[in-house]
Amino acid sequence: MALTVHLGVAELAATRFAVSPLSETVACLRQLGDRDRHAIHLPWLRWAQEILAEEPLHLSHTWPLIVSERLAWPEFLVPAPRGAGTSIEEDLEALQRTTAQQVRTSLRRVFGARPPDAVARLAARPAAGLRAIAGELRAVHDRLIAPHWSRIRAVLDADVIHRAKRFAAGGAEQLFADLHPDLHWRDGRLVLEGARWRSEIVVDRGPGGLVLMPVALGSPHVLIKKRTSTQTTVRYPARGAGALWTMGTRAPSRSTVRLLGRARAALLEALRSPATTTDLARALGVTPSAVSQHLGVLRASGLVTRERYGRNVLYMTTALGDSLCGADGPSPAGSVRP
Repeated sequence: MALTVHLGVAELAATRFAVSPLSETVACLRQLGDRDRHAIHLPWLRWAQEILAEEPLHLSHTWPLIVSERLAWPEFLVPAPRGAGTSIEEDLEALQRTTAQQVRTSLRRVFGARPPDAVARLAARPAAGLRAIAGELRAVHDRLIAPHWSRIRAVLDADVIHRAKRFAAGGAEQLFADLHPDLHWRDGRLVLEGARWRSEIVVDRGPGGLVLMPVALGSPHVLIKKRTSTQTTVRYPARGAGALWTMGTRAPSRSTVRLLGRARAALLEALRSPATTTDLARALGVTPSAVSQHLGVLRASGLVTRERYGRNVLYMTTALGDSLCGADGPSPAGSVRP
């Protein structure tokens, strides 16, 4: 069985990429609530649990919406970003623009006619409830996402760069073929397959094209809104997220150290997850100038490439660099440092 999105030529032409700090914030709460938990995030999860043990977050309005017995959660919690990259303030403003009717309709779809008390209170007073939810999500972002946002954003931006090249080289077919193993483009239809779907579902697509959103701290699955009050989003696991929480904590392979020296081998290992010069300097405890010098040598050797995205220059390993990193087995330390 499958979930299908029909896209005409106009909608495909309007399809775009976006990254969202609110998307990552909601995703991290799903991880904390053991919903679609992804094993690659366990180092972050241990860090977050320690942070919350010291000072818990109070999420009486938000938690019942995101972590419940239902598989779904209200679509208005992650509105489609209007631009390619939004701030948490812009995301939360978009959340609070959800109309009362849209809130009630979404809650009814997820929770039915007899919702839990917290959900019923939101349905009764949507505007006040959305303000409270926005305040809680801002607190979650500031405590659990902001300390890592620079590195998360680098992974998301690098993913968008990669997908844009795929699209330029082979159009929609090649783009969607590389997005996720369960996702396929067939004759004007985007089809999401897998054991999660027990019936044939056609998405009630929102206005315009799709918004493709990589997610670093989220589910291993593709998430497509079946109905939405904004554009239809396709949230998928970002490339490079698997190494996000091990930057600066894994010892490079012995053979790589012998070939490159310890400093450059450590830098190459850290770049399993795309990063900026500043991120690398902070993670490895060295100066940005030293990082830049080593990156120049690694680039000249064909082990590292760089791409400009907005104001940032992102560095990432090439296929040759990836191969060299995997020469023999480094061991992860399993810690997360902001």
